[in-house]
Amino acid sequence: MGKKKKKKKKQVKRSAQLETSKSNVGLDAPHLYINRELSWLQFNHRVLEEALDKRHPLLERVKFLSIFASNLDEFFMIRVSGLRRQLAAGALKAPPDGMTPAEQLAAIRRELLPELSRQYDCWHYDLLPKLREAGIKVLNYSDLKHKQCKLLRQYFREEIFPTLTPLAFDPGHPFPHISNLSLNLAVVINDPLRGERFARLKAPGTFPRLLRIPSEETADDYQSLGLAQTMSSNFVWLEEAVVANLDMLFPGMEIVAAYPFRVTRDADPEIEEDEAADLLTSIQESVRMRHFGLAVRLEVDGDMSERVRDTLIANLGLAPYQVYTVDGPIGLADLVDLARVNRPELKDSPFQQSVPPPLSPEKNIFSAIRHRNVLLYHPYDSFDPVVEFVRRAARDPNVLAIKQTLYRVGPDSPIVAALMKARKNGKQVAVLVELKARFDEENNIVWARALEQAGVHVVYGVMGLKTHTKLLLVVRREGAASLPFEREGDTLTRYVHMSTGNYNDVTARLYTDIGFFTCDPDIGADVSDLFNALTGYSTKQEYRKLLVAPGVMRKEILNRIEREIERHQERGDGYLAFKMNALVDRACIQALYRASQAGVKVDLQVRGICCLRPGVPRVSENITVTSIVGRFLEHPRLYYFHNGGEDEMLLGSADLMPRNLDRRVEQLFPVEDARLRDAVRAQILGIHLRDNVQARRLLPDGSYERVHPEPGEPELDSQSWMIEHRGIWHSEE
Repeated sequence: MGKKKKKKKKQVKRSAQLETSKSNVGLDAPHLYINRELSWLQFNHRVLEEALDKRHPLLERVKFLSIFASNLDEFFMIRVSGLRRQLAAGALKAPPDGMTPAEQLAAIRRELLPELSRQYDCWHYDLLPKLREAGIKVLNYSDLKHKQCKLLRQYFREEIFPTLTPLAFDPGHPFPHISNLSLNLAVVINDPLRGERFARLKAPGTFPRLLRIPSEETADDYQSLGLAQTMSSNFVWLEEAVVANLDMLFPGMEIVAAYPFRVTRDADPEIEEDEAADLLTSIQESVRMRHFGLAVRLEVDGDMSERVRDTLIANLGLAPYQVYTVDGPIGLADLVDLARVNRPELKDSPFQQSVPPPLSPEKNIFSAIRHRNVLLYHPYDSFDPVVEFVRRAARDPNVLAIKQTLYRVGPDSPIVAALMKARKNGKQVAVLVELKARFDEENNIVWARALEQAGVHVVYGVMGLKTHTKLLLVVRREGAASLPFEREGDTLTRYVHMSTGNYNDVTARLYTDIGFFTCDPDIGADVSDLFNALTGYSTKQEYRKLLVAPGVMRKEILNRIEREIERHQERGDGYLAFKMNALVDRACIQALYRASQAGVKVDLQVRGICCLRPGVPRVSENITVTSIVGRFLEHPRLYYFHNGGEDEMLLGSADLMPRNLDRRVEQLFPVEDARLRDAVRAQILGIHLRDNVQARRLLPDGSYERVHPEPGEPELDSQSWMIEHRGIWHSEE
């Protein structure tokens, strides 16, 4: 009890320190904003907390540890590299929090070092022993038995050895290029004739990072199979297998030492679209150049000698603060392979996804959508109806045209296959494939070419913008009498699917997202206009029902917040509830501050980056910010305005970030159906806001604390609740 009181006193003290002494608080004051990069590190800290959380099944904890490492890789490739570029260019424009690039880089390292220690402690002293207890052994090479070593050496000789290329570094050999995120060995050898020499050896990416090996008792059974094909639950790190057999690569030499290391490079090269004759070729080149960007991080093993480390630092052009020394295997993102081990009892329990009765396979999906709007909440609702919608459109003789945006498609996409089938069946098919979807460029290029070869009209996006909006339009010929929105003489109906997430059947099982089917004629007309703007030329900004960015989206969001302030002054019941991935935009944050100052209650659930600082006296006392990191990645964007009882709910693809509002094509759409709007507000948004198991609350100082049930209040894990009550939002009541 004493500790809780002390913690509360500290929080009150921090809040008081943040209060401005003047009676009128200036909303541009830097202390009112949390630094974007430090907020992201707080998000990744919450991911690491999931790896540490013993309530999760063991392999799910391994998965979270892998995600933490993978997130860090991307953070350095994009965000840290961007700060380095700003530093080199002498950037003068500071973010709202006022931190310079140099200050941000120093703060990032300061925040990150204890996190890395926590990460490796979790692996060495928690997960690794528990995996061994569960019969999954990640062994050191020194732990292997005689037969295992013999088999591994044979496998190395026959499979791995032919793929390796040692590169010497001496006056006759320049320092070799170290590609982005590749695992390498700095090998020190003693040449009997020339003394000590240095070589770099790249571990081949064609082999699993964790090699499966049989137990000694069953080793003979695998002689002809190759280790990668065994079903054993024993593993050894690839680099350890390479180190143990270096004598084959350096015959007649004494192997003095071999140290693993990895380089992270700037992976966000600038693309001069206006100078590119062929955007597809330009994107391909930018992806290739990721391997050659400037180095921004060097990860080394703790045993590496100072002389070898200095050699790497000097030749990579790094400063000492860009070096991270780790206690264990470098690149723990590769633990994702371990998380895929077939041990269902060590993973989250599967569940049967819901399908709304009107969209069941035996029903006519077009008739169902004509009858009423349909909302899907993935992954609790199946993504199959979305796939089936495109498939039926592809073979329906009354369908004339299909238009769709594709951002992150995924491998073996059934959506893309259906679009190609539609073109084969004579439909007019137009697809916007966003080639600039970061780290999915190569995959999207493959699909773009496949679609073009099938005769589909493919466009690559709008010059200077990313197309992030999620839209699917089907134009179908039918009589007006069958429509709920009857208009004299109608012969064509536009069926629309819009979503907060991508048309990716794989991530639809891992991300929470909301999809929406409608044939509302105004929305259909808006989507047609938006597609025409994407594929042709248009300066259109205002639409009938959609809010579109860039253009009016920020202005309309701000107008609605101001409207809430006015309605609160009239009625005293002002309330805003937003759920999103990130909140960065200064104008939107200031509008929310003004709403709080006016007495409007504001509930924000921001999964990742939040630059708004809640709980600041006289500025944000009425704002609560929570974040949920759990089994599924929270991905929807929902914006609810109480509006004096005339509720308004907007869903869509856009977070409140400058990049979404200014540099991306985004859309928000209204849920006007009172039944669905109430269901989203109460059974989706409301439940998530009441989470007191997985939720963390943002404190005024930028840190987060777990939300716990109040005395007598039952526990509510929102994601578990959604699984248990999946499909309740389809209820007729």
